[in-house]
Amino acid sequence: MKFSLGPLLYFWPKTDIEAFYHAATDSDADIVYLGETVCGKRRTMKPADWLLLARELAAAGKNVVLSTQALLEAPSEINVMKKYIANGEFSIEANDVSAIRLAHQQNVPFVVGPAVNCYNAQTLQLFVKQGMVRWCMPVELSRDWLSHTLNDCTAMGIRQQFETEVFSYGFLPLAYSARCFTARAEGRVKDDCQTCCIHYPQGLAANSQENQRLFTLNGIQTQSGYCYNLINDLASMKGLVDVVRISPLADDTLSTLSAFKQAESTGTTSPVTDHIHCNGYWHRLAGLDTQTI
Repeated sequence: MKFSLGPLLYFWPKTDIEAFYHAATDSDADIVYLGETVCGKRRTMKPADWLLLARELAAAGKNVVLSTQALLEAPSEINVMKKYIANGEFSIEANDVSAIRLAHQQNVPFVVGPAVNCYNAQTLQLFVKQGMVRWCMPVELSRDWLSHTLNDCTAMGIRQQFETEVFSYGFLPLAYSARCFTARAEGRVKDDCQTCCIHYPQGLAANSQENQRLFTLNGIQTQSGYCYNLINDLASMKGLVDVVRISPLADDTLSTLSAFKQAESTGTTSPVTDHIHCNGYWHRLAGLDTQTI
């Protein structure tokens, strides 16, 4: 299996973003996704800045993919998406169906991101015809669901025409909204949010009245409260999953990626110590549950 660094889902200062990806040039990542996928107001990194990082990572031997925004709300955001697709050097991750259409029109190979509602082999067949080279399945789906879907793809003769990727570490991106929950938590309106999400480099915890962490607020994105972690489920991915996705959380993300790669090569399980972890969706359980080996 290959290992990828998913797109950064949080709003970090530009210097922190650049430092993280400079470090990623020497990491165990085979694939690196770059770009703003959550909110068009996060503009410290321009498309030209992402392209500079992309070229640096590509020169270090990484397979670089430019990720597009998931929920487009303004013409300026559409223009940024068009710049990514027309970059002329790198494939793209489409997190909105409009990006798939534009990529198809311009013969740009694309990855279908987990934000796209793709739940069956018939949809995958359509995307393959339009130029899809890899698919990251929606995060709430299970191993059993993936197995059944790929069996259907085999029966349809398309299984070998694309790679399958699974979001395997990080706070799960569950939903997107026109409202900004981080701004609301600070008593701000969205139009005057002052990009306050930069104060929460790993999102803002949202707890229940029983003080259980249910969600993580990340601007207009709602994430899981527990950190999804499939490090001890890698053996069950054999024959199904081509790419294991690690979502950037902090500086130790690259160490986490290395731990995943070592666990995959040795077949050993690993204790989890950071955050509160879950793997329920992979096992057809409630999302917050953990299935132990």
